[in-house]
Amino acid sequence: MTAMKRPILIHPDPRLKKVCKPVADISDELRVLADDMLETMYDAPGIGLAAPQIGILDRLIVLDCVKEEGAAPQPLVMFNPEILASSDDLNVYEEGCLSIPDQYAEIERPREVRVGWLDRDGNPQEQGFDGLWATCVQHEIDHLEGKLFIDYLKPLRRQMITRKMQKLKREKARA
Repeated sequence: MTAMKRPILIHPDPRLKKVCKPVADISDELRVLADDMLETMYDAPGIGLAAPQIGILDRLIVLDCVKEEGAAPQPLVMFNPEILASSDDLNVYEEGCLSIPDQYAEIERPREVRVGWLDRDGNPQEQGFDGLWATCVQHEIDHLEGKLFIDYLKPLRRQMITRKMQKLKREKARA
């Protein structure tokens, strides 16, 4: 069975602000969902995608921060990911989001994080991430808590981006 692309929700959508429920049992259906999410993420193109971004309120994220031309992809599927530890050292990255197209902002987050999760076979995994991978995994885990990168911005900037997204959604609805 081939993976299929799913439509990505655009902010503001109430589902993007919901806290997701933990995955109790990793079924074949959820593995297919993970494959669909990877397909959707690569097609966008993006480096991370969380289940709520396609309207599914389960604790599932996918990411692949390999960007070098010709480098082998390193897709990661994480069920119930959680940050176990974070560094005091911070990093600033210009973040974007597939649910907030063409909008970017510099966000400060811990430079390194240790994350625990279940893999697609239900096995517990734990790994440290730094640089772009650390930023991406934190960004995607935020989605599972109903938090968007623009929530880190000052209210005026956040409102401006939200208004742009509302306009984009109206234009798409007319098209």
